[in-house]
Amino acid sequence: YKFLCLRITIPTIFYSMLKNLIIKQIEKSALIVYNISNITIRRENIMANMTKAYLEPQELYEYTSKKGVAKATANLRYMLSLGFLGGAFISVGYLAYIRVAGTMPHEWGGMGTLLGAAIFPIGLICILVGGGELITSNMMAVTLAVFDKKLKPALLLKNLIVITLANLVGALFVAYCLGHLTGLTEGVVFEKTVHTAEAKINATFSEMIFSGIGCNWLVGMGAWLAFCAKDVSGKILGTWFPIMTFVAIGFQHVVANMFVIPAAMFGGANITFAQFLNNMVGVFLGNYLGGALLVAGLYTLAYKKKD
Repeated sequence: YKFLCLRITIPTIFYSMLKNLIIKQIEKSALIVYNISNITIRRENIMANMTKAYLEPQELYEYTSKKGVAKATANLRYMLSLGFLGGAFISVGYLAYIRVAGTMPHEWGGMGTLLGAAIFPIGLICILVGGGELITSNMMAVTLAVFDKKLKPALLLKNLIVITLANLVGALFVAYCLGHLTGLTEGVVFEKTVHTAEAKINATFSEMIFSGIGCNWLVGMGAWLAFCAKDVSGKILGTWFPIMTFVAIGFQHVVANMFVIPAAMFGGANITFAQFLNNMVGVFLGNYLGGALLVAGLYTLAYKKKD
């Protein structure tokens, strides 16, 4: 009887042990496969983020909001130094435009304007890639941060005032030192300088406002697309075409006007300070409406997350 019991019990125990061992090995294998799968998925996600050369619209909105906060909360030294560079860079771009468009034969028609417009974006490229603060792009980015409730309106107002004044100093520096004293805005291109400046001041106030709106819609989009790209070439291309387009159309940009109108005045053009100031106010208002409403405002409606 004992012998029979042993013959029945031993195989049963052996079978049970073997079954438990197999189950444990299967569980370990499944856990290993699961971990490998997770690691593979995470690796694919990391690689996708590393290889993706742009931000998705929702990511871009949040990034621009952070940029706006950083711009508005920067210290005064930062804003003044980079604001000066912003005004100077835009003015150098406009100086290049005048030198190209102003020396083209009249028989070429609009080709001179097109070629000049193609060169002008170097100013904003230097700002967005190299570093600089431009009031028109800040009208979009800093206002967006206010709309996103990440910034108080008082800081927006401070940024608008400081960067505008710094841009003006940079633009006047280029107009006088690099334009007037060198003769580069005068001589053979002085007719183009004066014609451009007079076309801006002779516009009606409403024309200045709506021209400014169109301008900063495109400038804001240039900055928006530059923020979107993660590599330098993408930032350059994203900036280039919207800026080239607004110049080719002839929209008015307040910082560009800070250069070209004084450049004509320094050369002896019959333009008064009151005309210059009137242009600054009208174009500034238009630029703000274009950047704040058509870019920051509409993208806030589309992409701002509900509280």
